[in-house]
Amino acid sequence: MINKLSESIKRGEVILFVGAGVPKTINLPTWSELIDNIAIQLGYDPSIFSCYGDALILAEFYKIEKGGIGELKSWMDDKWNKEEDVIRNSKIYSSIVKMNFPIIYTTNYDHCLEKAFEIYGKKYRRIVNVDDIVGISEDETQIIKFHGDTVSDESIVLAESDYFERLAFESPLDIKLRADMLGKSILFLGYSLSDINIRLIIYKLDQLWKKSNDSSIRPQLYIFLPTPNPIQESILKNRGIETIIGENVDKKNSMENFLELLERG
Repeated sequence: MINKLSESIKRGEVILFVGAGVPKTINLPTWSELIDNIAIQLGYDPSIFSCYGDALILAEFYKIEKGGIGELKSWMDDKWNKEEDVIRNSKIYSSIVKMNFPIIYTTNYDHCLEKAFEIYGKKYRRIVNVDDIVGISEDETQIIKFHGDTVSDESIVLAESDYFERLAFESPLDIKLRADMLGKSILFLGYSLSDINIRLIIYKLDQLWKKSNDSSIRPQLYIFLPTPNPIQESILKNRGIETIIGENVDKKNSMENFLELLERG
């Protein structure tokens, strides 16, 4: 399976989806740390605050109380920022750049992917809204910030209302995503089924192909899980996704080894 995926990547036939598990390998804050910071800014004990709802509800409450995410965005700009040396020394970011994916979607807000491309002198186009799509060149990798970017408060998908709008799949980026997914294979990296957005993307794509007259031409979907998860594997298989399981207990090492195998082909 890895050899087949590697060959498809070399032919430019694979889109990469980068989730929160990737920046976590260079110690960027997790969602739970973000929610803890929200609690502190609102004057709550984080352990008590987390009992009042899920992350989306708590982020929604923050937006209502603060009238926006301005103060939180300042924290995100500071904490979700890494020095060039950290990114340069990351085998994971190095592999992502060197494999020359034509299109990378990410649900992360940070700029580590963009920094990695700059470090290795590779051209890229950051796409946050519809204006960024105009004039795309074939010699640059598209980095599509599917949940927004800290360069634009309005683009950030963080609270429950933001997710409800995103899950409607009617924005220009959603339309682009549907078109891209129908023509290329996809590799999900740094994701699990805990991400409702990815679950819906997978489900909708599966339903779309099931209604097709010829599902045999369907591009393959792959997801890398750093450690075994039999329940997720079963659900993913039912949705037409090939699951690749890591071979190391340490999740970071597991991802590094997987990407090294893909590079070698």
